[in-house]
Amino acid sequence: MTRKPHRSAVIDLPNDRELVITREFDAPIARVFDVFTTRDRAEMARFEEEELTVCEIDLRVGGNYHQVFVGGDGTEASFHGAFLEIEPPTRVVATWLYDGWPDAEAVESIELHETQGVTTLTYRLAFRDQAGRDHLPNIANGVVANFDNIEALLSSRRDPSGTVSK
Repeated sequence: MTRKPHRSAVIDLPNDRELVITREFDAPIARVFDVFTTRDRAEMARFEEEELTVCEIDLRVGGNYHQVFVGGDGTEASFHGAFLEIEPPTRVVATWLYDGWPDAEAVESIELHETQGVTTLTYRLAFRDQAGRDHLPNIANGVVANFDNIEALLSSRRDPSGTVSK
């Protein structure tokens, strides 16, 4: 049986400092949580011509993460932050900093809820100020593409009976 992907991501701007994206994944909550808290997420976030050269994840409250992507032209994109809350398999909150936009400091929240094998993700970036959210078109497009890549990864790990495998 071929499964259909769920609806596309829904983007909401509840105020002048926040971006909220909601997306369904056809996978159990624990599997989706694992993808969002391991190297898998960083691999899915990179563009085709990029190489992931640094991926450090210390998944504990107070622990740090750091990811560096290098483009075909040698340009680096470095993201880092610290974990503020971790509640497996439903919630992760961390600071979010991109070295290329020092004015775009934010708090990133990932909330997951499962109903009958479908996991709904609510992703929120709460920026320090309007200047940070002004980068929104670049950020939103990248996040939505990242989520589509994650759906493809989760689908590739499903056996023919529809069960998700590791």
